[in-house]
Amino acid sequence: QVQLVESGGGLVQAGGSLRLSCVASGLFFSRYAMGWFRQVPGKEREFVAGITGSSATIIYVDSVRGRFTISRDNAKNTGYLQMNSLKPEDTAIYYCALDTSAIGRRAERYDYWGRGTQVTVSS
Repeated sequence: QVQLVESGGGLVQAGGSLRLSCVASGLFFSRYAMGWFRQVPGKEREFVAGITGSSATIIYVDSVRGRFTISRDNAKNTGYLQMNSLKPEDTAIYYCALDTSAIGRRAERYDYWGRGTQVTVSS
């Protein structure tokens, strides 16, 4: 059974940092591209960052480029999202997801999803 579990969310002041983790089980983690998405109530799920299985290719949405860093440790079946210089508009539930093919920005292409972790940035 495939399972993705996110952690590391919380409440932080603007300008602060958080590191999200996503632990995968039940599959060969290194064979999957990983994406991080976020969602606020009433809005569509938004792509944040993606990384291929080998970490050779990384992409970001423009609004987080230079502030967020996606990475993964295949030996630990874990992916990360380091978030620095957080802004109130980064407040959302953050989800990790895995895709059997190449990384992409569309949520519907991803095969497995975690339940999410709440990130709240106060001004």
